[in-house]
Amino acid sequence: MNSKLRITFIGRIMRARDLITFNGTPGKFNSITDIDDIEVGHSTIIKGHNKLIVGEGPIRTGVTIIFPRGKANFNTPVFAAYDVLNGNGEMTGTTWVEESGFLETPIGITNTHSVGIVRDSLIKWITNYSTSSNIPRFSLPVIAETYDGVLNDINGHHISEEHVLEAINNSKQFPVEEGNIGGGTGMICHQFKGGIGTSSRTVNINGNSYSVGTLVQANYGIRKRLTINGLNIGNQLSYNLPEIQDDYTPGNGSIIVIVATNAPLLPNQLKRLARRPSLGIGNVGGIGSNGSGDIFLAFSTANINAFNRKENTSIEMLSNDMIDPLLQSVVESTEESIINALFAAKTMIGINDNKVYELPLGKLKTILN
Repeated sequence: MNSKLRITFIGRIMRARDLITFNGTPGKFNSITDIDDIEVGHSTIIKGHNKLIVGEGPIRTGVTIIFPRGKANFNTPVFAAYDVLNGNGEMTGTTWVEESGFLETPIGITNTHSVGIVRDSLIKWITNYSTSSNIPRFSLPVIAETYDGVLNDINGHHISEEHVLEAINNSKQFPVEEGNIGGGTGMICHQFKGGIGTSSRTVNINGNSYSVGTLVQANYGIRKRLTINGLNIGNQLSYNLPEIQDDYTPGNGSIIVIVATNAPLLPNQLKRLARRPSLGIGNVGGIGSNGSGDIFLAFSTANINAFNRKENTSIEMLSNDMIDPLLQSVVESTEESIINALFAAKTMIGINDNKVYELPLGKLKTILN
C-alpha cells in the first residue's frame, strides 16, 4: 500500500471523503459529534500474540461510550427509537426505549460477550455520579455488541469496569477516532479490517438548519459485495489476499448504527429515521445476512425539557411532510460512516495468527480513477 495515501499532508488519518465524492453536505467535524453536545469516548485493549489461550489472549477488543447530551448532562433523557434489519445480535434497554419513547442513559458498544460487564459498570457510574436529588431508582442502559472472536479472545472476558470508566473519561466531541478503536478494535467489515466510523450531514428545512450524524461499529459483509461510489469493487480488491481459515464464515458478524439529530422529532418519527441505516448499509453491499445482527438506534437532542416525571411539558415537532431531507441524510451518513471505518482501520493479526487486511487504498484509488 502507498503510505502517502494513509496519511494526508496535515498529518491526520485519511478519511473516505479525501478520495471519494459523497452526496450531501457534512457538518464541521463530519461526525456524530456535530450534533449539539454529543461526546464519544473509547477504551482499547491490544495485548498478546500467536496462539489463543482462553483467559490470556491475544486480546483485540474494547468499549465505546456515547453521551447523547454530553457527559455533563448524561442524565437528561432524549427522545429515541430503535429498529432492526436482522436480529442476530443484542442491544439492551430497547424494550423501555420503545415503550417510553426516551433514552435515559449513555450508550455503550462492545463485543458480544462483554455486554453484561459494560452494562453493570455503566449502571454503577450513573448511580455514583447522579446527584442526591435525581439518583435513578433503576437504570436500563443501552448496550450494543458485535462479535470480535475471529481476532480476540472473546471468551476470556477481558473488559472490566476500569475500561468502561476509561472510555467515559476519554469522551470528547473531537476528534472521534475511527477504525481499530474502542468497541471496533477487533471487527471485520466486508472481509477487510473494520471497526468504528462516523459521519454527518446538514440540511435546511423551512429556513432552519438541522444536522444528522451517525456512528457505526461495522463488523458485517462479504468482500465480493463491497460497493463504493456505486461500483461493486470487492472482487477487484481481493487480489493476493489469503482467506481467514480459523472458524470464520464471511458475512457473519453485525453492524450497530447510532443515529443522532438536533431536529425536533417525536419517537415515532425517530423510528422512521432508525429504519434508514438499512439503505445505507445496502449501498455498501450489505444484505442483512442470517448471521448478522444489524441493530439501529436514533435519538434527538431537541426538546431538552421534554422529560419531566411530575409536570406537563410542551414540545416542538417537525411535520412528517418535512422530514425527507433527514431520512436521506441518515442513508448518506450511514454509507459514509461505514467507508470511513474501512479507511481508518489497519491490518490486524489476532488469535491463532488470524490476519485481517486493511482496505488497500492505493488499489482502490486506481479503480475509482
